[in-house]
Amino acid sequence: MTERMIENSVKKLSSLETQIAQLQKQADVIKGELKADLEEKGLDELQTKNFLIRWKEIISNRLDGKALKAALPEIYGSIKKMPLSEQPL
Repeated sequence: MTERMIENSVKKLSSLETQIAQLQKQADVIKGELKADLEEKGLDELQTKNFLIRWKEIISNRLDGKALKAALPEIYGSIKKMPLSEQPL
């Protein structure tokens, strides 16, 4: 690529990332409105003509890799995934 092509690609990428951020904010606002409406009605789900809307809290437990690595480095080293570039063929 020429320098001009790189400049144009970076500008386009920057513009797209800005648009993505703006669209994500709009989506979050709409999700908040839907959640508030369901909470106001005391519902976990609502059926419309075309959609089934559900809002449920999901609780998940995840492994803290940094804490495991600090507490038990030998176990962490034996169970971590290697990048594809480092895996034997």
